[in-house]
Amino acid sequence: MRRVFAILTLVVSSVCALAQSQVVQPDYDTYFHPYRLRVDLTFAGDASYQNIFLDGMARECDWSGSKVNLIDTFRYGEYRLEVHTPDGKEIYSRGFNTLFQEWRTTAEARTTPQAFASSYVIPYPKDKFLFKVFERSRETGLYGEIFSIEVDPSDKLISREVPNDFKVDKILYNGDPANKVDLLFIAEGYTAQEMDKFRADAQRFADYMFTMDPYTRHKGDFNIWILESVSEESGTDIPHKDIWKRTVVSSNFYTFRSDRYLTAQNHKLVSQVASNAPYDALYVLVNNKEYGGGGIYNFYGLSASDCIYAEPVFVHEFGHSFAGLGDEYYDSSTSYEDFYNIKIEPWEPNITTQVDFDSKWKDMMESGAEVGLYEGGGYMAKGIFRPVPDCRMKTNTAPGFCPVCQRAIERMIGYYTR
Repeated sequence: MRRVFAILTLVVSSVCALAQSQVVQPDYDTYFHPYRLRVDLTFAGDASYQNIFLDGMARECDWSGSKVNLIDTFRYGEYRLEVHTPDGKEIYSRGFNTLFQEWRTTAEARTTPQAFASSYVIPYPKDKFLFKVFERSRETGLYGEIFSIEVDPSDKLISREVPNDFKVDKILYNGDPANKVDLLFIAEGYTAQEMDKFRADAQRFADYMFTMDPYTRHKGDFNIWILESVSEESGTDIPHKDIWKRTVVSSNFYTFRSDRYLTAQNHKLVSQVASNAPYDALYVLVNNKEYGGGGIYNFYGLSASDCIYAEPVFVHEFGHSFAGLGDEYYDSSTSYEDFYNIKIEPWEPNITTQVDFDSKWKDMMESGAEVGLYEGGGYMAKGIFRPVPDCRMKTNTAPGFCPVCQRAIERMIGYYTR
């Protein structure tokens, strides 16, 4: 297997270089200031319609993302944001998912409209720009524009208020954030007296991640940051057990009435808490022993610190939030209804309907990698296929990530570090 993985690393590097060479990336210094802009949006609607509303904007600390790869080449995510100059030139883009989008697939969304707050950070433009949001069509898989605003970055109503003075520290530092994957652990449900525990928990999770390929091979590509965000009470909300806690990002189990789905519904609150910290990826570490977690692509990952399989749950949820990996299980209870349209190819790199299998891991099968087609995945027993019988995106007891997931993770690491 080591030889297979060594060959895989070379293939990934070549593919990443090819993909990047096909996109003309804008010059950062021409278009952007060194700091970043947070755009707060509210997504509202139900199963059949949605609207997006601007909630506000804020100037934050220095931009810590890549200053080379500004245009997203993956085209992952149910949504995509783009920044354009007034004459139409795309200067920044990023795909993402939302908790709102997941909720729209539940039975509740057919009868009860709701609104979800969220936030997105971009490098701070020097001149006026258009901020656009696109949604992927369920019928075609193609993006269509659903929101656009013109922004003047010199607007005096763009907030410069500092929301908090939480301590930001690092537990692993390998260099300039612009050339590293910056993973930020946020403390949730840790009181001021429990910050030593938070630091130890974050270190434990990071150490575990680097025991697992492909992260083992890429430890030098990461900076790991911790945010000592203090909660008034220890723990998190567990509504189905009538447990309620005053915590810094207001996380809760029982999301969509699923006992083990642990999320923080107010994504804007999570982003405000992280406003003084560098990050490419957010991970909310919840001080709790209940089993559960969640991971949403380019949104956040989140899980309990002390539950059974705490570390395996972390790498699974981080696979969702960082690398855009899909769930490969299909026999667990979820609140989703017909999550995938099997007539089109899902965008996640590790599941396929075979509608466009050439875009997935067909090349790896032809090159002799230990992968195949195994029916069942994406919460569906029929019509969706995964690469191997078992992988960390399927169970917590799998030996590790399969070659397909490893390649996807390595590609994402390369995007942030090259």
